Amino acid sequence: MSVISNISLLFIPMFVLVVLSVATFKKLPTYDLFVEGGKEGLSMAISLLPYLLGMLVSVSIFRSSGALDAFVQLLQPLLTFLHVPSEIIPLALTRPISGTAALAITSDLLKTFGPDSFIGRLASTMQGSTDTTFYIITIYFGSVGIKKMGDALKVGLLADLIGIITAIIVVSILFG
Repeated sequence: MSVISNISLLFIPMFVLVVLSVATFKKLPTYDLFVEGGKEGLSMAISLLPYLLGMLVSVSIFRSSGALDAFVQLLQPLLTFLHVPSEIIPLALTRPISGTAALAITSDLLKTFGPDSFIGRLASTMQGSTDTTFYIITIYFGSVGIKKMGDALKVGLLADLIGIITAIIVVSILFG
């Protein structure tokens, strides 16, 4: 195992060394290209700031307004019938929107119920089985200027839904 650990520690420095060596061998202006890339990265980060800010404000409003809690209460009869703990629904709804908010919810669930509880295992599995679809689409589509993202959003949310359902089924079978 230590061999893999050592390789992983050396991978990035070796990659940089290889890139610099190839660029020098091809007589490219490596420092100028590095600075140009840094400028492009900075301008891209600035152009993405409004998208990120809008998404973070939306998530904060959704959680603070009580809309999330009201939605969970609305689903309570169905969740009871399906034997799905209602405590997990805020995570399921927040995960496609914000990874940070979802991590905070998962952390709260683990503190409240423990990592070896059914809810703790389900939260952990759900955290690894889904992704931050809105964040990914906002960043990647926003960085290249794509405005129409309907099909990508539908497929991403469908993949999240499948991940949530699969997490519930697998954890129920293994630990239920």
